[in-house]
Amino acid sequence: MTPLLEVRHLKKNYKSLTAVDDVSFAISKGTCFGLLGPNGAGKTTTIEMMEGILSATSGDVYYKGSPRTNDFNEEIGIQFQHTALLAFLTVRETLKTFQKLYHKTADIDSLLAMCNLLDIQNQYNDRISGGQRQRLLLALALVNQPELLFLDEPSTGLDPQARRNLWDIVLNIKSQGKTIILTTHYMEEAQLLCDEIAIMDYGRIIARGTVADLIGQYCREDGTGQPCPEENLETVFIKLTGRQLRE
Repeated sequence: MTPLLEVRHLKKNYKSLTAVDDVSFAISKGTCFGLLGPNGAGKTTTIEMMEGILSATSGDVYYKGSPRTNDFNEEIGIQFQHTALLAFLTVRETLKTFQKLYHKTADIDSLLAMCNLLDIQNQYNDRISGGQRQRLLLALALVNQPELLFLDEPSTGLDPQARRNLWDIVLNIKSQGKTIILTTHYMEEAQLLCDEIAIMDYGRIIARGTVADLIGQYCREDGTGQPCPEENLETVFIKLTGRQLRE
């Protein structure tokens, strides 16, 4: 089966710095693919090249088996980590405004219900909480009924209740057959939501597989010959990328 999105030998140079170095992977339709890595690993640059925001130095991105066309932007949704919302618009008005940017759009009431926004649909954007804001940004990413959804650290800064509420919404979206590409620093989030994960460091993919495969491969021992104290994705991540701070 042809992957929904495929990255082939993607590379990005900034003068003497190679931010992304020969990255390749394919993403199947209807799956949640997690791209993880420490700060500076190259994941944001990779995602922006996939989205078409940033041009690659070399390499290609294929959508449905072909090079991307102008229609690609109509078929993807992007939830950016930082998006400015107009303070003088309500939640409903914001969704209606974004609707006008696309030919094919979702029903506003359905989006409000899916993202748990019905109760605040008439509140102004500068009066909503952090969790409500993230759910609104998710609704905005879905306003054009995308086949492919990019989520850039969607739960950063949320309290545990708001984070788990957002996870439930993402799982619901996934159950509808949407394909999701997720970046996150929360290993618990990636372990819950993702069908497949690629871990980047220093511009390269250093590991890839299902959560179960990665745990099985890298949690057999902790490097001293002893079993890992915790068999989870965070243990895998630390083992592969180290404990040194990346700021």
